[in-house]
Amino acid sequence: MKAKITITLKNGVLDPQGAAIENALASLGFEGADSVRQGKVIEMKLSETDEIAARAKAEEMCKKLLANPVMENYAIEILA
Repeated sequence: MKAKITITLKNGVLDPQGAAIENALASLGFEGADSVRQGKVIEMKLSETDEIAARAKAEEMCKKLLANPVMENYAIEILA
């Protein structure tokens, strides 16, 4: 199974990279891009064949390494 994990900063956490992207877009003439937040996407192939087991493994990976639960939210999508 394949796992796709999207990690973003929690609301209220400053996002200087998002602000830099927003400013760069404005300087390039792109209007209307406000409150830009940046994050990361991690895709991986898991050896589990059961969706529930794959999700549990990805959840454990997020809690132990991939995401900082104090500052970040994450969403897990399991793909066949």
